[in-house]
Amino acid sequence: MLLSLLYVLLSGIALPVGGIQMQYLWRNQLGDVYSLGLGSAACLGAAAATMSGWCSLTVGSFVCTLICTIICFFVTLRVSTQNLITFGIIFGTFIGSLGTIVVTNAPTGDLLKQYYLWGAANFHLEGVTTGDIFFSLALFALGFAAALGSHRDLTRHFNGEIELPAWRKAVALTMIMFLVTSAVSICGTIGFISLGVPNLSRIMCKSTDIRKHYLLSSAMGVGLLLITYIVVEYVNFGIYLPVSATMAIIALPLTVFLFTRNNK
Repeated sequence: MLLSLLYVLLSGIALPVGGIQMQYLWRNQLGDVYSLGLGSAACLGAAAATMSGWCSLTVGSFVCTLICTIICFFVTLRVSTQNLITFGIIFGTFIGSLGTIVVTNAPTGDLLKQYYLWGAANFHLEGVTTGDIFFSLALFALGFAAALGSHRDLTRHFNGEIELPAWRKAVALTMIMFLVTSAVSICGTIGFISLGVPNLSRIMCKSTDIRKHYLLSSAMGVGLLLITYIVVEYVNFGIYLPVSATMAIIALPLTVFLFTRNNK
């Protein structure tokens, strides 16, 4: 119970903070932590680890995400931001295809179910070891510290006051990967929170100071995930409710309200 709540808190902070950093790096509201294939890579690594048993699901997810990030690191050094977004979509599709091949060749139905329940996101922490938890907490600490340390330059870059060099963007991407993987490798890919919540934060708070969006989007992310956790665990109507899908449904009325209010 306490560990589940810990990862509700960690995921509610890590994913929105990573998402707002991507939006500031790209100066684009469609910036998302999964845009460069990180989510697909996490799923591929988790699938390979689950089906083969060569390592824990958490380690497999991290290793594959790290490889994806290294590739994106070098691509970031050589292409424009606009082309990087296009590359990320294509690259993510490629990695997702590999993951589909691995999953459809699952040796047993039980392994397929285990992978699917992780991929749909949950806070049950089945099969997660003490080493996995310490590893993910270390990743979170590194990624969050980097986010706080780079806030001034990210804000100035977003405002057009400076242009971050390619190597700084590549390093920032690596730190975002650490932050995101700290949650995804344990709980699975949680959609909406890394794209929708940062955008909601920017609608509610017009300041461009990224620190304010770290605070606001984290509060919203934790709140939404906590409500979702209560629903899937205690108000589930006797059926299994995946965290990611349930949260997107819960968040839809709020999203529609804020976007239409902002448009007026």
